[in-house]
Amino acid sequence: MIGRFVSRLFGKRTPAEIPEALWQETLSRLHFLDWLSADDKRRLRDLVTRFLDEKEFTATGGLELDDRMRLSIAIQGCVPILNLGLDWYAGWVGIVVYPAEFVIPRSIVDEDGVVHEYDEVAAGEAWGGGPLLISWEDVELAGEGYNVVIHEFAHKLDMQNGEADGMPPLHSGMSRRAWETALLDAYDDFCARVDAAEAAGEETAIDPYAAENPGEFFAVIAETFFENPLLLRGEYPVLYAQIAAFFRIDPLA
Repeated sequence: MIGRFVSRLFGKRTPAEIPEALWQETLSRLHFLDWLSADDKRRLRDLVTRFLDEKEFTATGGLELDDRMRLSIAIQGCVPILNLGLDWYAGWVGIVVYPAEFVIPRSIVDEDGVVHEYDEVAAGEAWGGGPLLISWEDVELAGEGYNVVIHEFAHKLDMQNGEADGMPPLHSGMSRRAWETALLDAYDDFCARVDAAEAAGEETAIDPYAAENPGEFFAVIAETFFENPLLLRGEYPVLYAQIAAFFRIDPLA
């Protein structure tokens, strides 16, 4: 089983190899990754192998988790760090997979100090310093312009320097001012578009959930960048350039 069995070479722990047939079958189902070159796919496979060795998958809600499911999540989760490295996912281990959407208890305090408790239905959730929760039913929707795996793993990247606020730690040479300007200008424009679309009974091309806050905007934009880069570059070319610089990859290149 992937990530469970390891070999020992000169006394060191070596990650288990991914069976060739399973790798090819799982990757072929993810058509939105067809733009990856042969070298990209080789490096992705090495990264996924180490990812599976480091992370722990747990199934809940009666779900029977198999190697194909683990591998599919790992592939999609590792694409954003293909040119960044596995260290960007340091500080947490667990991935909890639900069969479908799940309920998360929430509580908020209003202006009068009254606590309101409620349940929120979610397809994914990333906890700072803790596990990542995800719905398998939603994982299988990848390639339709919606990618819950990339979305939640983008939150994990964003949390590397604190809250998921759309301001992840930037690489040397990247301007924080340029990042904030590109992200927040696009966010403000997108929120206005969502309001106009709702008033007209229409939908935006990019998931309107991105209008929730800058953190969700960044996660949805990451989904769009990898799933529909032409759409993102056409809508927000300045932001597209910043996102490509952050992930150190350009699907349209």
